[in-house]
Amino acid sequence: MSHIQFTRDSRVELAILLNAGKNQMECSRILGMDRSNIGREVDGNKDTDGVYRGGHAHKRAMSRRKKAKQKYRKIENDPKLKRYVTQKMKLRWSPEQIAGRLKRVRGVTMVCHETIYTFIYEKRPELVKYLRHQRNKYRKKRGTHTRLKMNRISKVRMISERPSIVEERSRVGDWEGDTVVGKEKKQRILTYVERKSGYGIGSKLDVVTAEIVERKTETIFKKISTEKRLTLTRDNGPEFGDYDRMLEKNTGMDVYRANPYHSWERGSNENWNGLLRQFFPKGLIFATIAEYDVQHAVRMLNNRPRKRLGFQTPREEFNKCCISD
Repeated sequence: MSHIQFTRDSRVELAILLNAGKNQMECSRILGMDRSNIGREVDGNKDTDGVYRGGHAHKRAMSRRKKAKQKYRKIENDPKLKRYVTQKMKLRWSPEQIAGRLKRVRGVTMVCHETIYTFIYEKRPELVKYLRHQRNKYRKKRGTHTRLKMNRISKVRMISERPSIVEERSRVGDWEGDTVVGKEKKQRILTYVERKSGYGIGSKLDVVTAEIVERKTETIFKKISTEKRLTLTRDNGPEFGDYDRMLEKNTGMDVYRANPYHSWERGSNENWNGLLRQFFPKGLIFATIAEYDVQHAVRMLNNRPRKRLGFQTPREEFNKCCISD
């Protein structure tokens, strides 16, 4: 599992789960976090009586983070050091050159280059123009954002590679997927729609991580007969992670990604999500709905006659081939 940073809400959820008697492994699975992250969080932020309380834990973590972010005060509270850094920045020295020169002259590390960057961005933004790379604080050791983005793209198959037969809607088995977002943006409904029949599937996500979405997707499609699992075109959002190849292996489908901000490339899914909004309008807090409510809405939509199907229902059209429901 990837590292996911704790928020106030996730800390409260963790406290509720622990209070309900769940162990750390179960909490890890439910929250979609690594077990070691759960352990560090509980050990580092529990109260003196050994009990983990979400609100208290969040305050403790934020206090510690605030102290960690005050490194720039080392420069701010030393007029000579601040003047030196400012002068050298205006000479277009890099923070690394400034820190290195100080160490050479003084014989000890006076300040590190990360602290100088923090000082510039937090306290003296007018000095940013003297940096060689003004868009980023400093170059990341593991590659630039562009390179990381290209690495991610290389792991997915884009819609331009999808066979043209998918556009024809001439067969059952080509799917499109996305999520519908609640007001709080943390809980969503995962949706998949079959292009020819308009048959839809939905499932509520109380916690949204790429790992959880991947597992839920596998569960959904393993209930569908193999002849109806041909292709899947999904949104390019981070909630779908980099699991396309694993999903292909485990479901037998060819998985493609729509281009960013090209929702029309998943027209069937976008239309179905719009119909789903009749039941779950924008502004609704998804914490107030249950999986039962989602399944009720899905049944209503799949049993609603469609003009383009000659007023057959999506379920009738889809079942011409067969599904285990």
